[in-house]
Amino acid sequence: MTFGFAPSAATPIPVSAGGASRHGRVLEPAEWAAAGIPLLGNPREVVGGLYARHSPAPATAVIAVLGPEERLVASASFVQRTASADGWDYRNALLSALRRVIPHDLRRRTPVRTAVLLFCREGDERWTDEDGAWMWGLRDACTLHGLRCGAYITLTRGGWQVLGEGRGGRHPSAGSRPLRLEEAVPDAGLRTLRTGGGAIEPLRRTAAR
Repeated sequence: MTFGFAPSAATPIPVSAGGASRHGRVLEPAEWAAAGIPLLGNPREVVGGLYARHSPAPATAVIAVLGPEERLVASASFVQRTASADGWDYRNALLSALRRVIPHDLRRRTPVRTAVLLFCREGDERWTDEDGAWMWGLRDACTLHGLRCGAYITLTRGGWQVLGEGRGGRHPSAGSRPLRLEEAVPDAGLRTLRTGGGAIEPLRRTAAR
């Protein structure tokens, strides 16, 4: 599969004059690349673990908070039924999800946890205005919740990719069969994870490498 930021006609979203672009609520690929987003050490495991836990369908966003060694601390998923090219809308949705599953870290001088976003959508893997709005929303939500802004990952029928890194794979993809957690995250230890519903459930923790 081909990775990149070429404009895609698959999911066009018009941005009217005086709309989101005027307010800067869409991040262009160059802006995202220059933001110093930390690289994922093992994106395949992160994507596989989130897919196994949330089984996202198109229009589903999965926000996850990672601790040291990319240990999954909390995650939540929700369906964004209306596409937007204004990151303000997505920022509010992401903040709402984060507040349900994890306290903020605003008292810390430096963020110690990182939020990553996986968005399952139609179309191909190329960057769209909607992706730019999600990037803006993720960055702003992280600032307001005291988190470090991490990777933005798209999941399409062609597979997954970490935008801005050029890394991706064909499995899982939108429409893949559900995965068991042990298939996606092979491991040696059990721990707990706070999910979007607020329940505490067992989760296998990725072994340190």
